Amino acid sequence: MSTRIHNQLSYLAIISVFSISALAQSSQEQAMVRPRSKTEGKPPAPVALPAKAQASKKFVLDVVQSAVALPQTDQQDRLRVLSSAVSVMSPIDAKVAAKFTREGVRIESELISLGQKPAVSMLASGQADCKTTTDFVQRLYPGAVAAAEQSLIGALTRCPKQTNDLVRARVDAALAQGILAPRLLMAAIDAQPAHSPWAQQVFTQLFSSLPSDADKVSAEAPNFAAMLSTTAAKMEKDAVRDAGNNLLRWLGKMKESGDRQLAINITVSSMKETLGEEGFQKAMEKEVMAKQAADLAGAPGESSREPEESVSVLQAMKDSGADQSEALKDMAPSLRARQAAAFGFAQGTSGDRKSAEGYFDVAFSAADEVWSKRGETNVAALVEEVSEAAAQVDPVAALKRAQGLQDPSAQAIGMIAVARVVLSHNLQ
Repeated sequence: MSTRIHNQLSYLAIISVFSISALAQSSQEQAMVRPRSKTEGKPPAPVALPAKAQASKKFVLDVVQSAVALPQTDQQDRLRVLSSAVSVMSPIDAKVAAKFTREGVRIESELISLGQKPAVSMLASGQADCKTTTDFVQRLYPGAVAAAEQSLIGALTRCPKQTNDLVRARVDAALAQGILAPRLLMAAIDAQPAHSPWAQQVFTQLFSSLPSDADKVSAEAPNFAAMLSTTAAKMEKDAVRDAGNNLLRWLGKMKESGDRQLAINITVSSMKETLGEEGFQKAMEKEVMAKQAADLAGAPGESSREPEESVSVLQAMKDSGADQSEALKDMAPSLRARQAAAFGFAQGTSGDRKSAEGYFDVAFSAADEVWSKRGETNVAALVEEVSEAAAQVDPVAALKRAQGLQDPSAQAIGMIAVARVVLSHNLQ
């Protein structure tokens, strides 16, 4: 740990609820009506924060900049670190946040050019300004549209006036090459008025060119069905009928799975809602394969995507009276990390710091284990969750734990999570 951060840690250790009270009191005093002065009309001078709040702000700045300075050899990890850093820095240092954003957008663009989907997106999170966003879309090749799907959705959402026509052009070119991005098409059609000729055209084109090997993209089947369901209200009924039949025939070729069943249920429900029961039955009359798939509707279906782990802090607080060490040993490492962090938070906020320290030892050790075996799995959220829980109890100790993680990327993500908690306390 650098001397600068060490000094800030020492000072932060004495920060208590009084700093928050002082900040609130200062804000109330500034809101009072004051008499007119000769300087009225001039830009107001920056408001000085109380000394303890200033120390906390400097702590946050130092921690985030030190975290970003750590080396990340993996570009996806670097992008995660920069995105987290921007979210913390934006309220307190716009120039530094803009610098991190520029680097993040560059990495995002490079990953997409290599055909890789970014782990996080500066554009999707609204961290990039409209000029940067527009430049990004202009440089994008149609062949990269699938990899850039979440980035382009972010561009449409954040800067619709500047990017609407550009995104539509990229979608058209991608469809012409057989490149499908159903969630992006959903967003692009949603941005158009009802019965838009362009929307009708790409809607029809999408469901006329579904992937030939359905089983390879079976996990995407619910996305195609959701696209039909979400956009059907803006389409002509004939277009919905034809698209629905095409989708059902395609789903009928797919092996039985929860994704397939979920997609069938969504498609049939959407067609019935748009066409009416009688219209739906007429649509099935001459479509034998589509009807065979539609007859399967109603059975339970579920996505194959793994559900996110979650733990209950309230339950952890109820169970905090008993030692949970043995129960934690039998859990998978990722669940052990989250559950131990919840127990640490429960014990620490109730005043038992010694027990909390033991649980946080377990949590950070388990997070290290998960990170070392993560492969392609994104475990940044796990490190953030554990670090934030520890920071709620003792930010100084939490920062030391984050810096003790084995991988520099995990260290950076954990350090920024601690800074986020300190900043949020100052803004309350």
